[in-house]
Amino acid sequence: MILGTHDLFLFVVSGLLLNISPGADSLYIATRSITQGVRAGVAAALGIGLGCYVHIFAAALGLSAIIATSAVAFSVVKFAGATYLLYVGLSLLRTRSAPTQSLGAFAATPLRAIFAQGLITNILNPKVALFFLAFVPQFIDSSAHNKPLAFVFLGVIFNFNGTLWCLFLAWVTGNARSFGVGRNTAAWLSRCVGAVFVFLGVRLALSEKS
Repeated sequence: MILGTHDLFLFVVSGLLLNISPGADSLYIATRSITQGVRAGVAAALGIGLGCYVHIFAAALGLSAIIATSAVAFSVVKFAGATYLLYVGLSLLRTRSAPTQSLGAFAATPLRAIFAQGLITNILNPKVALFFLAFVPQFIDSSAHNKPLAFVFLGVIFNFNGTLWCLFLAWVTGNARSFGVGRNTAAWLSRCVGAVFVFLGVRLALSEKS
């Protein structure tokens, strides 16, 4: 037993499988990498990773439990997150194609903005908080002397591995630009991701805590 945890190997394997499962985060990172290069994908991945750390420490301190038990707190975070997802999605849907311009002209979004989008969309998603509260405690020993420390320990492992996967995804998809991804394709990809974010925003707004 390490720091009050058990079945650490199973936790790592389960976490890796969850991390590599395709989702909105992966799609966002891949699109940013393909359209603006590896650095943009890395910025998105780091923003998402930092957002996860916020949830991990909030859960360890008991703040996420408030979201899990308070309908008002859950709704506030939920609608804030849904609003931001819709904002990002609609912004991406407005992407215009221009065959006469180079792919480099597409890279108009600053890296700090890409980082912030990944960070904010993650922080404002109460489902992430509920995921950590549901998944991580299964691997904390009931007799652990310091359960918050055990929670942080497991959460950091989960997020560290997830960030490594996201950085690898950014590198792979960013290098796909060398295979001739044009501006029209980049704009199409952004609009697709925009549609996904709009869908996720609507779904989040309609979601319940269960």
